[in-house]
Amino acid sequence: MATATAEPQVTTAQPSGHKAKKNALSDGQGRLAWILLAPTLLVILVVAGIPVVMSIRESFFQTNNGVDPVTGMVAGGEKFVGLGNFTSIFAGTNPVQGSFGTHDRFVNAFLNTTAITIVCVILETILGVAMALIMSKAFKGRGLVRAGILVPWAIPTIVSALMWKLIFDADGVMNRIIGSQVLWTADTGASFWAVVIADTWKTAPFIGLLTLAGLQTIPAEVYEAAKVDGATTWQQFVRITLPLVKPTLVVAVLFRTLDTLRMFDLPAGMIGFGKYRTETVSVFSYLEATQTRYGPAAAYAIVLFVYVLLIAFLFVKVLGADVIGDTGMPKKKKGKDKSAAGKGGDAAAPGLEMMGGAH
Repeated sequence: MATATAEPQVTTAQPSGHKAKKNALSDGQGRLAWILLAPTLLVILVVAGIPVVMSIRESFFQTNNGVDPVTGMVAGGEKFVGLGNFTSIFAGTNPVQGSFGTHDRFVNAFLNTTAITIVCVILETILGVAMALIMSKAFKGRGLVRAGILVPWAIPTIVSALMWKLIFDADGVMNRIIGSQVLWTADTGASFWAVVIADTWKTAPFIGLLTLAGLQTIPAEVYEAAKVDGATTWQQFVRITLPLVKPTLVVAVLFRTLDTLRMFDLPAGMIGFGKYRTETVSVFSYLEATQTRYGPAAAYAIVLFVYVLLIAFLFVKVLGADVIGDTGMPKKKKGKDKSAAGKGGDAAAPGLEMMGGAH
């Protein structure tokens, strides 16, 4: 009797050029991703995009004033001046005396903004890292200490400004502590440091909070190995803590830098308007707008916007600030994948698999 012999089963793989259908949930792309992002993008467009476009348009116009020589009536509306609002920045038609000498009012506000940002961010970074190191230690009452450190950051800025205004009053607590009569809230050099002290007190906990999150990702075994190797506390901080916490710290410093560059409520609420030693670009632009000089005010705001954008670009490209958290994500390879058969004789050809025995 003849017996049937089983034929080997042959399975043919897909061609190497065939691409598998992507799942919209796999890499965050596709129609579903756009559907989920659409509400947020719409809000950003309405809240931020449209005002930016309107500000750019307004920066090329000026409000008419005086008497129209043709009709003899008070002029109204606005006129197109092109780049006149921007070039007037360098004309020096409105000089004021500030902390850095006599400059045009916008230049003085720009210098104040830059100086306050540099000094505040440096102090806040030092104090924030120190706070994070303290909060990361295990000791009794650590939760209470963490809550106490974060309280200043939770207080609204305008409330902090009014509180520090009372502290820096001529008869306030600060003058009683130092035993001197310093006019902190007047247009003096002390007002600059009053703003720096208040802003550092309020926002150093923010850097401390983000730095603490970075410290908690460092394995304790790393420090134990360093102790075994005889590393001192300072060596552990310089060679272990700072390098490993750098990505988080750079992002925290970036956020604080951008936030300080647009400072408005703290100097306005604590020192007041028209104080040239603490007047920032945001304050000056606001004052121009309240005087119905909308064109120059928009131009000043655009200059500040470009300045902030440039600083953010430098942080991301030069310092490597990982703002969106994509560090370590695998990159897609360019070009077509080569088949295993073309790489050498060791790899089996993927096009044919024999079931039932090796030959």
